[in-house]
Amino acid sequence: MTITEQKAAQRKAGIAARRALSDTARTRSNAALCARIMALDCFKKAESILLYAAFGGEADLSALAVEAARQGKTLAYPVCGEGFSLTAAVPGPDGWEVGAYGIRTPILSRSEIIRPDQLDLVLVPCTAFDTACRRVGMGKGYYDRYLPRCTRAVKLGVAFEAQRVDAAAVDAHDEKLDGFVTEGGLYFGFDTTEL
Repeated sequence: MTITEQKAAQRKAGIAARRALSDTARTRSNAALCARIMALDCFKKAESILLYAAFGGEADLSALAVEAARQGKTLAYPVCGEGFSLTAAVPGPDGWEVGAYGIRTPILSRSEIIRPDQLDLVLVPCTAFDTACRRVGMGKGYYDRYLPRCTRAVKLGVAFEAQRVDAAAVDAHDEKLDGFVTEGGLYFGFDTTEL
């Protein structure tokens, strides 16, 4: 099986696993992983955070967003553009729409744009991941192109334990993250990682 085929299989299985969670398990897991992130130094110290609006059964960071906003942190959300580009946008009060993939997304003309090198923390969704903090995304490479430009940010994957695989199918261009947070624990991408 090729890497592309392995990725497709892991993507399909990971999406199915996260969608299969019961409402009770999902609510409990979302609360646990949000609490785990909020307890991390990288969250406490962050002034600007790129997070995402949950879609397709992804781990929901709504509770974290509410608390971060209460603390006065700047919250940006990804806008996927042409050429598989990603832009971090801070939407105004009327700055939301349903984007091309059916994902709630900021309207660029009604948002403040944050440069990648201004972000302190980037929370990254996935379809599958492993304990070495490699991830399988949706297959378009938006985050893999964007993350290297986030030069000062801690890059933290967010997922449910049900999405963990023994070894994520990755290519050379797939970005390894600094860590992963699930409802069950923390995984560190590098021996020197401090979250």
